Amino acid sequence: MKKIRKERVVVAMSGGVDSSVATALLKKSGFDVVGVFMKLWPSFDEKRAQRAAKKLGIPFYVFNFEKEFKKKVIDYFLTEYRAGRTPNPCVVCNKEIKFGLLFKKALSLSADYIATGHYARVVDNSRQCIFRLYKGKDKNKDQSYFLWQLNQKILGKILFPVGDYTKTEVRKLAKKFKLPVLDVPESQEVCFIQTTTADFLKKYLKLKPGRIINTNGRVIGHHQGLHFYTIGQRKGIGLTGGPFYILDKNIRKNVLIVTKNENDLYKKELIIKNINWISGKQPRFPLKTKARVRYRHKLASAVISKKNNKIKVKFTRSQRAITPGQSVVFYKGQELLGGGMIRTCLSSFGRTLIR
Repeated sequence: MKKIRKERVVVAMSGGVDSSVATALLKKSGFDVVGVFMKLWPSFDEKRAQRAAKKLGIPFYVFNFEKEFKKKVIDYFLTEYRAGRTPNPCVVCNKEIKFGLLFKKALSLSADYIATGHYARVVDNSRQCIFRLYKGKDKNKDQSYFLWQLNQKILGKILFPVGDYTKTEVRKLAKKFKLPVLDVPESQEVCFIQTTTADFLKKYLKLKPGRIINTNGRVIGHHQGLHFYTIGQRKGIGLTGGPFYILDKNIRKNVLIVTKNENDLYKKELIIKNINWISGKQPRFPLKTKARVRYRHKLASAVISKKNNKIKVKFTRSQRAITPGQSVVFYKGQELLGGGMIRTCLSSFGRTLIR
């Protein structure tokens, strides 16, 4: 009798609880599982992931992607900050590294699927021949926000084993499977930054001092470089008599604009670029949706419209600290429809925030 080959899945193992449990669940389900650790930055250590793979009795490989990660993610991160924007490197890493480079490597290992420990879900709608991306079951851990750049080709090959579990349930499974990861701390939002973003930027970007002005145009202080500040920031500005909030940046004049009125941070409209629709098809405009302008921000009602090849998002209620460089992501119920990069937004004083 001809032996039927098990479907092979390559799992991105970071050494944390989520990816380790994802690996264990896939093995239990009968997949031919291969564990992979992506060496992305010099401080990254594969030992924890290797121990988890050994406990599960699966093959384990280390892929050194440091060069590619530096070019695709770190350089992008620094370029955006240098331009005065506030990037989200996790979004780019997911597209370029985890579901880009790793995807290609997985195919070279004859993999049928790749899997990660993301809290998200892929639903195969065979009737419409389309894959849909949904929020993870745990609303506090949902990571679909970071996955808006994925497409149908990739979604058809992705497995998110922990997407149907809560974090509490995942930890219980880790204990049940006796995985050596129970004492592993929660991962940082920006994995390659060990201390603070400001400390990291100081290593790579030159100081460029300039003026700090208030909304009346009066100089009230000096900054060390616009890249050290983000819209809505309150702490670390270095001004007395506050609190002050970062309202805007004038890149051309190297000026930081602050306000004492937190209400100035709230805006209703923004323009986006690099938009991606998960379905691969552009919807009809205007489109009513729920949108999120930053990870952890609450979803808010909005209307997406298109005019003169520009995509505009207008919220029913003003949103705090809409920031160029961040992602705005769109949902319909539990489904992630797509997203884009925030290019500009209209400030309270009629100016357009940095491009």
